[in-house]
Amino acid sequence: MMLLIGCTAVSEEDLVDVTLIEVVTFNEDVKPIIDNNCIICHSNPPQNGAPMPLVSYDNVKEAVQNRNLIGRISSEDPAFSMPFGGPRLPQNLIDMVIQWNEDGLIEE
Repeated sequence: MMLLIGCTAVSEEDLVDVTLIEVVTFNEDVKPIIDNNCIICHSNPPQNGAPMPLVSYDNVKEAVQNRNLIGRISSEDPAFSMPFGGPRLPQNLIDMVIQWNEDGLIEE
């Protein structure tokens, strides 16, 4: 018995990427990260010398776009990284924030 399996395509457009990528949103994915890791200092009003609150979508979006939030949570330099004085966030949480930015900073 012989079994032959083949795949043909007329052009590259015929090939379909079937990888399903979940869109990361603030309310579903990013807010829990901020609430569990940042809000102790980045409350409203900010505590412990934090320069701004991270309590709302607009606050966090502004921090990503204009205040280097991704650079701070990604840094391995303890003098620069966030959360300040604590352990670096797990890479999967950092990646989630990066993906949220790449997906267009979607709120819901």
